[in-house]
Amino acid sequence: MDMIEAFWQARQRGEFFPVAYYDKLSIEQAYDVQLGLIERRVAAGEKHIGWKVGLTSVAIQQQFQCHEPVFGCILDTVPSGHVFAPADLIQPGFENELCMRIGRDLPASIGLDEARAAVESVHPALEIIETRGPFTAQLALALADNAQQKTCVLGRGIALPGDLESIEAVVTINGQEAGRGLGSAVLGNPLHSIVWLAKKLAERGRHIRAGDIVMTGSFTRQFAIAPGDRIHVAFAGIGDVETAMTV
Repeated sequence: MDMIEAFWQARQRGEFFPVAYYDKLSIEQAYDVQLGLIERRVAAGEKHIGWKVGLTSVAIQQQFQCHEPVFGCILDTVPSGHVFAPADLIQPGFENELCMRIGRDLPASIGLDEARAAVESVHPALEIIETRGPFTAQLALALADNAQQKTCVLGRGIALPGDLESIEAVVTINGQEAGRGLGSAVLGNPLHSIVWLAKKLAERGRHIRAGDIVMTGSFTRQFAIAPGDRIHVAFAGIGDVETAMTV
């Protein structure tokens, strides 16, 4: 049985981090499995609509003891204000990010100017993640399992502003400020996530397509979500996004 089939069968059993593969998977093999599983999910009716770039800020890298970005696939979004039930999610959390909607196909080698020119709109966004296994201890398995991705909560899109580095995000949970961060925390500029992703996908024979969305990485550390939580993030000059979980 090949690895993709083994992971696929484990997933059907609700085993997202197959114990048989603990400490046995390279990062490159993990991406092979991730993309293979996504192809099977698409064949089963889901739609691959974009990409996430994770582990882009120092706060997140320190939190998960990894010092380079990673990517995953996006297959689903919900609008700002969406309310989840506890049964909808597995040990959930969220990250506060800018989501870029791409207006043209991108080649492997681009710079910031090309990335900026390709962005059709930018959305205030939350990435909803699930901790479906020991992320830090088994990073390769986490990447095979699509890098914690569950869905993305998107606010209203606007034209890309000129200065992304100084945009501040303020995170509020249940009416209390929980954190804040600047766009510069995301690889110096969130557009660097698009540059990095274009190159990384090209290494695997893929590319960012016109119409894709790209979640560019969190301004702050990752936060857990508990039943009853109300989450609001304000991105200065971009807009607000919010979500909640019922009790």
